Amino acid sequence: MSYAGIADRDAIENQMPWSERPLPATTYGLLSKTASKYGGHNAVSFQLLSDPASKKETLRWLQLQEMTAQTANLLRSLGVGETDVVACVLPNCTETILTYLGGQVAGIVNPINPLLDAEQIAGILRETGAKVLVTLKAFPKTDVAQKAARAVELAPNVTHVLEVDLVRYLTGLKRVIVPLIRPKNPVAHRAKVLDFNAEIARQPKKLAFADSTADRVAAYFHTGGTTGLPKVAQHRYSGIIYNAWLGDELLFTEKDVMMCPLPMFHVFAAIVVMGASLASGAHVVFPTPQGYRGEGVFDNFWKLIERYKATFLITVPTAMAALMQRKVNADISTLQMAFSGSAPLPVELYKRFEAAAGVTICEGYGLTEATCLVSINPPDGVKKIGSIGIPFPYTQVKIMNVTTGQECPTDTVGEICISNPGIYQGRTYTDADKNRSLFYPGPEGDQQFLRTGDLGRIDEDGYVWITGRAKDLIIRGGHNIDPAEIEEALAGHPAIAFAGAIGQPDAYAGEVPCAYVELIDGAEVSDAELMAFAKDHIAERAAHPKHLEILPELPKTAVGKIFKPDLRKRAITRIYNQALEGAGLPAQVVEVVEDKKRGLVAHLAKTGEVGDDAVAQVLGVFTQGWEWRP
Repeated sequence: MSYAGIADRDAIENQMPWSERPLPATTYGLLSKTASKYGGHNAVSFQLLSDPASKKETLRWLQLQEMTAQTANLLRSLGVGETDVVACVLPNCTETILTYLGGQVAGIVNPINPLLDAEQIAGILRETGAKVLVTLKAFPKTDVAQKAARAVELAPNVTHVLEVDLVRYLTGLKRVIVPLIRPKNPVAHRAKVLDFNAEIARQPKKLAFADSTADRVAAYFHTGGTTGLPKVAQHRYSGIIYNAWLGDELLFTEKDVMMCPLPMFHVFAAIVVMGASLASGAHVVFPTPQGYRGEGVFDNFWKLIERYKATFLITVPTAMAALMQRKVNADISTLQMAFSGSAPLPVELYKRFEAAAGVTICEGYGLTEATCLVSINPPDGVKKIGSIGIPFPYTQVKIMNVTTGQECPTDTVGEICISNPGIYQGRTYTDADKNRSLFYPGPEGDQQFLRTGDLGRIDEDGYVWITGRAKDLIIRGGHNIDPAEIEEALAGHPAIAFAGAIGQPDAYAGEVPCAYVELIDGAEVSDAELMAFAKDHIAERAAHPKHLEILPELPKTAVGKIFKPDLRKRAITRIYNQALEGAGLPAQVVEVVEDKKRGLVAHLAKTGEVGDDAVAQVLGVFTQGWEWRP
């Protein structure tokens, strides 16, 4: 149907309450409905290599339904019940899709970022009490299998490990050679190791147990990027179905082909894209295990669009910026629309991409804690570039004053708070302590409106605008500075591709602005020139960066967000080492780590004789803690 704006949204809501919509209650029910309608249509495709002529694997809807049932049956045979957890530490591949779907049919699936280190993976496995882990068999150029083995050693609750061998996707000499050069992976854990594909092949193609009949938690997704201590969010069938319904109702049909080079451990790919496919019958393509990060993906991207005749592109701003450095060298006339999320889209990048690719861009917004989708620039209506559009049907957005707890007037910045069927009221995280102070009350209860931590406003037309992160505020001597003000100014420089602003420690003001930038390929500019540019283009004097540094590449999460904890760690290291050196103390910061209770803590090492009192006198003027390296 047409979705042009608030009138269309209201018309959809007025058809009937959300609770009365005749929708399947479970993921398997949704998959079965689509398989019965479009059984012979392509459902998912995956190719190991980025070459547009390389081998691909495609499952049709009936095949996907049968193999999902086989996966779920296997997991049940290994002791997984509705409240048990199946963890998945895999890059993208067909088996990742099967684990994601079969895991939530049998129990609770928990996709985990393979880029996390073994200790972090183990921490998630222990927190969720995972019984089964699906991961890679040792394979060249990746250490996923080795990290998974170490993680299971540290998480004795895991009873079974199911291994996926990527060799089966290879052809020719590679298929012969790779098993001969496979890295060794000795294991010290006691979990039973089985071959994923061999085991599911033994299972019946129909569910051997009754599907769930009531709403329940079906998935866990952790938040955070490649470092830090992730929180684990709970997703119910009802939230997953809501997101799937939105994709079917507003965006996709069975004739669409979605190119999705995003990781399945993230809600954008799993909940939004895979969910929309399950509901609409659209075909989803996953190119290479690492998606956009895969070798040769950007260079071959337009040819991959041509190969699959993709109609819809799933992307993020960082990927769009990289694609704009390549010529469109293929027939992409089938491409109609791009859906961008994960971070705000700069206006100039929006315009350049739309002109080069000849597509409509819809910028959307969602978050893990809400099961995902919140708002979108309407596909058939006015798109306010830079905004995140209007709330989806059955989603309410309020802007709340973080000091008074009162709702803000139109066009006044406050914290974005949301209520919709994807939110598990009062029980967003598995750790109950993390749910405290996470909600505002509403007509449906005391814990209705989820606090997103994002700062924003709603304009007079009902469009939502993100202005920054509440926790990212730079507080300089009690004065609040929005880092977005600094980042947007720097992004206007022709040499800058990306900018990230944070508050660096300061002995007097608590924090002062600090900026890190990544340049466009081939650009040359000095720190001094950029500092002068910043002073000229940032109106508020207090927001002028006290330090600006050019990095080869800004740290980013797997879905393209600038990862500010790494920037904060870099700033703390620099400031503390300067202070120690200035005081003549023989000590230095060797690492900054995230403590669960204290936040970022600097670990110090002695380079000579020095006492605790002397170090405390120098570093005690800063708010971040320190301790000697364990």
